[in-house]
Amino acid sequence: MYILMLLKEFLDDIRKQKTRAFLTTIAITWGTLAVILLMAFGSGLTYRMKESLLNAGDRIIRIYGGQTTIKYEGLPVGRRILLREEDAQILLESVPMIEAVSANLGRTVRLRNGEKTASTYMEGVYPEFEFMRRMYPAAGGRFLNAKDIAEKRRVVFLGSVVAGELFGKEDPMDRVIAVDGLPFTVVGIMPKKMQTAMNNGPDDRRAIIPFSTFESIYGDRYLDELIVKPSRPQDSNVIIKEVRRVFGRKYRFDPADERAIPMWDFIEQEKISAKVSLGINIFLAMIGIMSLIIAGVGVANIMYVVVKERTQEIGIKRAVGARRRDIIFQFVFESFLISIVGGGLGLLIALGIIKLTWSIPASDGAMQFLARPLMSSSVVIVAVSVLTVIGLLAGLFPARKAAHVDPVEALRYE
Repeated sequence: MYILMLLKEFLDDIRKQKTRAFLTTIAITWGTLAVILLMAFGSGLTYRMKESLLNAGDRIIRIYGGQTTIKYEGLPVGRRILLREEDAQILLESVPMIEAVSANLGRTVRLRNGEKTASTYMEGVYPEFEFMRRMYPAAGGRFLNAKDIAEKRRVVFLGSVVAGELFGKEDPMDRVIAVDGLPFTVVGIMPKKMQTAMNNGPDDRRAIIPFSTFESIYGDRYLDELIVKPSRPQDSNVIIKEVRRVFGRKYRFDPADERAIPMWDFIEQEKISAKVSLGINIFLAMIGIMSLIIAGVGVANIMYVVVKERTQEIGIKRAVGARRRDIIFQFVFESFLISIVGGGLGLLIALGIIKLTWSIPASDGAMQFLARPLMSSSVVIVAVSVLTVIGLLAGLFPARKAAHVDPVEALRYE
């Protein structure tokens, strides 16, 4: 009953102050909309950046052969360190924190399907390469398996772009193509994926064959790289030290010589990316919150006007026994209602804009990062929390002024 009475008084005040109430509600709506959209677009950008990095390497460490820069046991600097296939098994046996290893060979090849040709970078890999590099096959296909490696099968896994160049809209599954003139059967196609980090082109333009097949055809003795997957991402720094220790002992170089065995730590890159994304999100959230604070000032102003116009009413209430906390609650309640109405409108409009944005095609370029906002629970929690605080503070100060009105002076106020 008490709440209904306060609500009635609130509606009466709104009717008297239609223009101010409308403009203040619009300001709250705009502020809420700004907070939600900026944070949603920031969250979407963060997620897409993280996924595009992991699509190039899912928390892996890439290891390359390098050149010594430190003298070691009488040996000169400048010695080449060339990795071999056996090093993959050595790492698995020597470093228990490693979950999986893939030895990789690679070169640019010519693919042919009838009259259609394509030039691409091809790699010979182990089956573990699939989850390390997120090269998952489309429905109806598969990646390479252990039997392909053991039997040195001539099978190939293609990225969707290079497959499109060779087959157009035709189904490439189980079709035979020529790889540098040799017949290979297509066993799987990788759908297009976002990817920011890459070497020798994106994965959807790549051809993948079994490591043993690659080795037997081209006769490569030394690896292009080793890919290591830690059992736990937090062990990456320890694993890097252990890799240099193990290879330093085998190839006789100082384990402190980082250039002897260069490494690309995707786990560290993910941490750096997360810090950058956090900074962007905080910056965007602060811009939105400042807009909402300005709107809150508008709410406070209209509440001060309401207090001034209702001075006599407040005096009468105080004279008949109304407590100061009742007066405070009344004005805080009214300012809070304005904030809730404006915030609700802002939330609904933001949801509509986000839904509309997702309907826009964004498969390539910057749009696939910028046009995919995410309305996560954290975005809503932050927006509602800020809105609640601003609504309470915007009403509290005018309410305190109203509560301290002297009843006698208030009754004489004109």
